[in-house]
Amino acid sequence: MDKEDFNEGLLGFLDASPTPFHATQNMASMFKNAGFIELDETQSWVLESSKSYFVRRNDSSIIAFTYPRDKNDYVMVGTHTDSPNLKLKPNAVIKEHGVVKFGVEPYGGLLLNTLFDRELSLAGRITYLDAQDKLKDVLIDAQKPLAIIPSLAIHLDDKANKDKTINKQTDLCPILTTNDDFEFDEFLRWQLSKVGVLDVKEVYASELSFYDAQKASFVGLHNDFIASARIDNLLSCYVGMLSICSVDASKPMLFVASDHEEVGSDTTSGAGGSFLEDTLKRIFNTHEEYVKMARSSMMVSVDNAHAIHPNFPSKHDTNHSPHINKGVVIKVNANQRYASNSKTISKFLNSASNASQSTQYFVTRSDMGCGSTIGPITASKTGIDTIDVGVPTYAMHSIRELCGSDDAYTLYKILVELQS
Repeated sequence: MDKEDFNEGLLGFLDASPTPFHATQNMASMFKNAGFIELDETQSWVLESSKSYFVRRNDSSIIAFTYPRDKNDYVMVGTHTDSPNLKLKPNAVIKEHGVVKFGVEPYGGLLLNTLFDRELSLAGRITYLDAQDKLKDVLIDAQKPLAIIPSLAIHLDDKANKDKTINKQTDLCPILTTNDDFEFDEFLRWQLSKVGVLDVKEVYASELSFYDAQKASFVGLHNDFIASARIDNLLSCYVGMLSICSVDASKPMLFVASDHEEVGSDTTSGAGGSFLEDTLKRIFNTHEEYVKMARSSMMVSVDNAHAIHPNFPSKHDTNHSPHINKGVVIKVNANQRYASNSKTISKFLNSASNASQSTQYFVTRSDMGCGSTIGPITASKTGIDTIDVGVPTYAMHSIRELCGSDDAYTLYKILVELQS
């Protein structure tokens, strides 16, 4: 696969994955097409040597792995499926001042000022009771602009360009219509009918999120950049997914994409939950085998990195300032907010050298706080040596983020080389 095909696939994956549910569904389809066999957590597993498998939890997290029975030195790639967004509250409808708007709750660390005046669509999961009194889940995606959060005109806000603050309760409600006959249950049933679900006895619950309706695109004089929503961290999901699909089943590799990283990971389907550990213990069904695997393997935690912003260079440590399109970023933190150590860094650098790919370092300024990733969480729960890496990115947690058009392909080449 060349870089052009790789990037076109990336843009398609970003557009087709407005929520973690859709991202997981799309990755599952990719794994099925690549010959992976789906497993069910509620059933017994019988694994066959030199075959590949995948398993889902909560429809929003997924693990795929090869199974060479006689090998336990796995290369693992860890990512997350969720991105900051606006989630609908259960009783979302608000009718006032001549419009119908939705009450929303910010999920994760949103860059709030980027949400205004964007055309918003809606997607997620609906759980309903069918005509046979069975509970069922279905994913919906409106795939058209349904709402918008209009800015307050500067004439009415003399602080708009000075010290504007945003109230999460009152300022971020998307408006949908001026028709006050709007009913939420009818709206959900309409969305269900669009995906062929007609036997709805009762709609019980939904997990729906607004997303930017603008498609992912190339930007720049020479298509230098990729602009899209959810680059953090669907880009890493795409790279990890393609990497394990490019590896022969006789080589030990595992890919895990967990939900809820943006809110701390402490859920059943997050990296702080039991999903990865449960899966590994079913692959290696004695404690002895599990520990041997854990101490022989390596986890590459892949999450986006902060590129040095050309308009705000003082926000970076001068000697550790990643540049767009200059290679994969290795993240280091003395206080273990990142899990990289000299051994895992050296293995990664060796593979990058063998693949003729570039790398760079990120260390946050010593007078600034440092974010974290699933890396330290996974390392502490499993005992697997870990490195934190990522693609350099601008505007992280904006409704529209920006990365380079070279770096994701560079990361893919290195990950494949790690298991060559």
